Amino acid sequence: MGLERLGIGPLLNEDEGLAGFVERVQLAADGANIIAVDICEQIASVPYPLSTADDLAATVELVEDAGGGIVARQGDVRDRASLSVALQAGLDEFGRLDIVVANAGIAMMQAGDDGWRDVIDVNLTGVFHTVQVAIPTLIEQGTGGSIVLISSAAGLVGIGSSDPGSLGYAAAKHGVVGLMRAYANHLAPQNIRVNSVHPCGVDTPMINNEFFQQWLTTADMDAPHNLGNALPVELVQPTDIANAVAWLASEEARYVTGVTLPVDAGFVNKR
Repeated sequence: MGLERLGIGPLLNEDEGLAGFVERVQLAADGANIIAVDICEQIASVPYPLSTADDLAATVELVEDAGGGIVARQGDVRDRASLSVALQAGLDEFGRLDIVVANAGIAMMQAGDDGWRDVIDVNLTGVFHTVQVAIPTLIEQGTGGSIVLISSAAGLVGIGSSDPGSLGYAAAKHGVVGLMRAYANHLAPQNIRVNSVHPCGVDTPMINNEFFQQWLTTADMDAPHNLGNALPVELVQPTDIANAVAWLASEEARYVTGVTLPVDAGFVNKR
């Protein structure tokens, strides 16, 4: 899509995990330089393995193999200062910022009140921190930009169990929609577009682990009915999400803002 731009995309153990990884490779292949941030450590309330320093190093290698430049830093979206440090390192290296992809997140899990706190802090406050850190640079440059917030199909419909961790996930993902719409209006005069992407289940380690499968069997809902996609596919692929992000970031979507874009095989429409 010929982005030829710099993108910052926090990688704090994103709930789409591999999808965030693929997004960076896709953007690099389309001509973008990347600032990648990942916490590279476990969060206590999350029972499945999160990304590691080795995963971040693998991202660097693949982005470079795709022809892109990359500045990778360990950081935590719950800590705005660490994002500021990473952004400045990228600006020092590449000179400008045009694309922001906020896809940090952890999954809904039965973790009690700790699960509520952590999922809100990462999935909602982390997105807020990401955008807030980037806005001054985007406005100062005066050349517009594209911000893509990764929400979820669970940000458009009411699904999940009654556990605080699951409720927190739903609240956070719906909250991302509110942030997107408010930012889209606030930043439109500066020609900065803001949209959100809403995946259904993505074929990543977040889904493919015993803990999530256990959640499915114990969730307070009729899982086969509520979680099925309309199209005959159980999970979408990380590249499907990456392609949507790359399109929203490109000039092909130059008049698209304030949009909730499901990439969900008809999951939301089926509800």
